[in-house]
Amino acid sequence: MRTTVLIIGGGVTGAGLARDLALRGVACVLVDKQDVNAGASGGNHGLLHSGARYVGSDPLAARECREEGEILRRIAPHCVEDTGGLFVAVSGDDEAYVADFPDLCAKSGIAASRLDAKTARDMEPALSDRLIAAYAVADASVDPFKLSLDNIGQAMAHGARFLPWTQVVGFRLNAGRIRAATLRDAANGREYELEVSLVINAAGAWAGRVAALAGPHVDLVFSKGTLLVTQSRITDRVINRLRPATDADILVPGGTVSILGTTSVRIPDPDDCRPTIAEVDQIIDEGAAMVPELNATRYIRAYSGVRPLFGKTSAGSGDRAVSRGFALLDHARDGVENFVTITGGKLTTYRLMAEKAADLVCAKLGVDAPCLTATTVMPPYAGGRWTEPGLAPKKWLKATDPTDAILCECEMVSKSVVDDIVRTMPAASPGTTLLSIGLRSRIGKGPCQGGFCSLRVAAHLYDTEVVRGDQGLCEIRRFLDERWRGVHPILFDFPLMQAEFQEAVHCGLFGLELVPGDETWKEDA
Repeated sequence: MRTTVLIIGGGVTGAGLARDLALRGVACVLVDKQDVNAGASGGNHGLLHSGARYVGSDPLAARECREEGEILRRIAPHCVEDTGGLFVAVSGDDEAYVADFPDLCAKSGIAASRLDAKTARDMEPALSDRLIAAYAVADASVDPFKLSLDNIGQAMAHGARFLPWTQVVGFRLNAGRIRAATLRDAANGREYELEVSLVINAAGAWAGRVAALAGPHVDLVFSKGTLLVTQSRITDRVINRLRPATDADILVPGGTVSILGTTSVRIPDPDDCRPTIAEVDQIIDEGAAMVPELNATRYIRAYSGVRPLFGKTSAGSGDRAVSRGFALLDHARDGVENFVTITGGKLTTYRLMAEKAADLVCAKLGVDAPCLTATTVMPPYAGGRWTEPGLAPKKWLKATDPTDAILCECEMVSKSVVDDIVRTMPAASPGTTLLSIGLRSRIGKGPCQGGFCSLRVAAHLYDTEVVRGDQGLCEIRRFLDERWRGVHPILFDFPLMQAEFQEAVHCGLFGLELVPGDETWKEDA
């Protein structure tokens, strides 16, 4: 096999790079050792920043967020819910920062309209009655999975290839250049070489490990951010705490739920990332200061992502002091001429990161085609449409087909939707079909967190001969193990009893404790 550019990492930056290069006519292959958005791109608020969060700490990042948010609204409005946002301060918050906020916004070109407390509470009744200041800004929410899948869809329409469950395990170098990458197919363990002209490392928190395969060292700090998902939507708008960035100060509406977070906790290994009970308690306590309802609402899940922060922290400084900007590293300086790393950054600025990286790549390749991603509309991709909350029930109700049984009652996902996802998604590795369907739909996102729908979907996959033998049982176990990481830290009272009932069903009827969990399912010879 051969390609011009190999992109490593199927997060939103890698997906944006594939789209950028494909639109310039550069052949490329995008690989990920798991599936789309397996890292930080799938573990965030889904917040399209106005930039106001960074006006006090990083004015450049603030301007980039403002500009990129405007671009994304133009090229992919179907990925964005233009909610608007509020920055609110409550009694006890830093009044000096509150006083400086409008001028800081103005310096970064960010519109911030002052509201009196009554008006703000009329707009969002869930806000605290201890409000001392409020400003309206142009925040929005964005579906990160639809965004990545739509980027990949347009890239593939222009000739790019996407290979999920494909890990880069080595490089063959000669005379200071990478000649080929060794890829391992998770489905069968087979390794093979892909000859390349250039490699882009967009592996997020794993970028240092990928770079080391070719020799260069990349300084990264792993900052875990934990978030909580409420069972219902608390506010219509994004709510930000009006203070210097710290923990649990953003509440983002996402479809029918709200997402509260985040934290910033240094961890030594990006593979060891899961929410803890202590983080959950801290997030709720902090968030309830601006939205008291958060103290009493039901949460259905916690999850964590790892921010790959570029650079080192000085002694005594926290990870909040490390820039949230991005770094573009040309490893020619390290003696590898055709190797580039792009890391850091934010969901909001992914397109800009991809453009800068693609500009460098094209300069190295002698390609003079301009970047088109800021002006070319990104159409919805069929393989990503079922991530949208509410779409599956709308289609089901409109079709009125009595044979199209509902498999996920929480989100009303039917058999025909599952069939459509299986038809449009890349070939999954044995053992990951259910996980890949979950990434491309609302299955497992509701209150049961896959406790019942995983069984029904697996049964349908058996009926349609997508899985066979023990594969379905192994996939159920793996799917539930993944959801359990986020359910376990929030269980108490009645939800704890429900979880114990589900465990009794899973073990008593299906014997799931006896089948492999995290181990990748291997087909019998």
